[in-house]
Amino acid sequence: MKKKLNYTEGPAAEFRVVKDFLPPPDQLVLKEDNVKVTIALKKSSVEFFKKEAKEQHTSYQKMIRQLIDRYASHYKNTKSA
Repeated sequence: MKKKLNYTEGPAAEFRVVKDFLPPPDQLVLKEDNVKVTIALKKSSVEFFKKEAKEQHTSYQKMIRQLIDRYASHYKNTKSA
């Protein structure tokens, strides 16, 4: 059993109440306009993403989505220049 610590030595500090400045949890979720699509991918590609996602403790769909988003963002910015 752990020994309980008792902090009784020294003067207690003065405390002040800090106003809650954080947004509520429902405002922390970023909402994006998503479109559901059906796509046929090579089995080897999906297996690769599933393996990598498992190692990273994430979803393989999320990894594929981020890859496509970054690709599109990169080329969208280069085409505008």
